[in-house]
Order: sequence, then structure tokens, then C-alpha cells
Amino acid sequence: MRRALLAYIRNPAAVLGALLVLAVLAMGLAAPLLFPNDPLGLAGRPLQWPGANPRFPLGTDPSGRDIMAQLFHGARVSLLIGFVATLVATAIGISIGALAGFYSGFVDTVLMRLTEAFQTLPNFLLLLVLVAVFGSQIETVTIAIGLVSWPPVARLTRAEFLTLRTREFVQAARVQGLSDLHLMLREVLPNALPPVIVYASVVMAVAILLESALAFLQLSDPNVPSWGNLIGLGRNVLRVEWYVSAIPGVAILLTILGVSLVGQGLNDALNPRITGR
Repeated sequence: MRRALLAYIRNPAAVLGALLVLAVLAMGLAAPLLFPNDPLGLAGRPLQWPGANPRFPLGTDPSGRDIMAQLFHGARVSLLIGFVATLVATAIGISIGALAGFYSGFVDTVLMRLTEAFQTLPNFLLLLVLVAVFGSQIETVTIAIGLVSWPPVARLTRAEFLTLRTREFVQAARVQGLSDLHLMLREVLPNALPPVIVYASVVMAVAILLESALAFLQLSDPNVPSWGNLIGLGRNVLRVEWYVSAIPGVAILLTILGVSLVGQGLNDALNPRITGR
């Protein structure tokens, strides 16, 4: 673990990614302190350019709301959606992939056909269906994103379990009469988690993009100050007041870049061929 940490720290791109993620996290934590009022409340004259009014360093949107306040509060929303959706997708994917990889045979066939059925439709199209059926509340959207994001996690977990279940340490534990549940949770799963944890960063990045896409199409919760909602508000004034959409767009870009760099850094640090373990 220490060698992996040192390998991560020595990776400039990974350190940059961690700094970007920490910056977004700091924005989210500081939002209630710096902007205690409702970020969706009217604050001033609509469409004030950044720098034109000291009260609004990043300007105002078409409704006269402070863009900086929405940006800081939107950081909380994006990180929370990404984290919770990743937990949901990872929990489902690990459960299905572990069962399929550990038992193989009929169980593997059934669970993999179920996984392929979910992958038949693009995840965004399936997400649109779920939102149309169950509503666009932020909780529903978050769970829906997790429900459409688990198949790759399941396939990765299955591949790891298929490789590890025949290893000597697992066979030795089986000879001792330990239960299948113990073998899966205590012997195989800890060794299968590193690549899954790395891939979770990809799931989190995709989750943030999916929510932003929904909000841009006005299909997410309009009562939440998300970056996607702010981009959608600037869509009608894009040719003149392009900053309304550009500012949250840059925030999304940097957040996704940070999460991706962290995932790549973890992959390099945990890869034994790179760390020399």
C-alpha cells in the first residue's frame, strides 16, 4: 500500500487530478458559508457579464440569479450525484459479477444474459425511460443513473472472480470447509476490488455527465442548482451571453478531467507491473 501511495504521488497527472477533485470538493463544502442564501433566488438584474458588478464576479443568468452561487452549490450536487450513483452501480455490479464469476455454469449464463439485456439499449436512452416513468426528482435521477451504469462493473467483477476462484489460497480455504459466502467476501472479493475501484472513477465521471445531459434537456430536477441546469438556462442566449453556459461547462470539464486523472493514477499505482510489486 505504501509503495502504491508513493507511485501515485510521483505521478504528476494523478496529483493534478487529486487537486482538481479536492478543489471541487472545497467548493461544495464552502458553498453554504460563502453563499448562505438560496442560490436559485433572484439576486439582481439578469444577464450581467462577469466582472460588471462586484456583487456577482461571474455574472448573473437569464433569471437574475448569481452564477457563482449556483456554481458552488452545483459542485455539491454533482459530487453527491456522482458518488451515490457510483455506489449504487458498484454494489449491483459487484453482486451480480461475483455470483456469476464464482459459480459460473448456469448461474453465470443467466446473470450475463441479464447484463447483456441491460446493455442492449444505450445507457442514456434507458435513463430517459426511467426518468419518464419514475419522475425527475434528484433522488430518482441519481438512483436511475446508478441503475443504468452497473453492467460494465459486473463484467469486470466477473472476470476477476473467474481468475481468482481457482487460485491456491481459495482452494485451501475451501478444503477447510468454509462457506461459499465466506470464500466470496473474505477470500476472493478483497483481491478483486482494486480494478473495480479504479473503474469506479469512470462510473463517477459518466454519472456527472449523464445528470448534466438530463438537466440540459430540462429533464432533471429544476429545483436543484446543478451545473447542467445552468447550462440549459444559457442555451437560449448562447450567441450573445455565452458565459452563462461556458462557466458551468468549464466546471464540468475540469471535474471530469480530475476524476479521470485520479482513476488513471490509481490504475498506475495499483498495477503491479508499474509499481513493481
